[in-house]
Amino acid sequence: MDDLNAFLEPGMIVRHPDCPDWGLGQVQSNIAGRITVNFREAGKKVIEGSRVSLVPVFDADD
Repeated sequence: MDDLNAFLEPGMIVRHPDCPDWGLGQVQSNIAGRITVNFREAGKKVIEGSRVSLVPVFDADD
């Protein structure tokens, strides 16, 4: 399966589409399709990029 998050880089801000209560998250790393994200409300999570398409946030003021 394709990595839906291959373009994500450390420092980018994202949301998890199925867990809006986690709030905004900052990408920590993206290695071999495993994205580590530090979410404001949920802490550090490792996301399998082939299963979940994280949503980039370009205006983090919302």
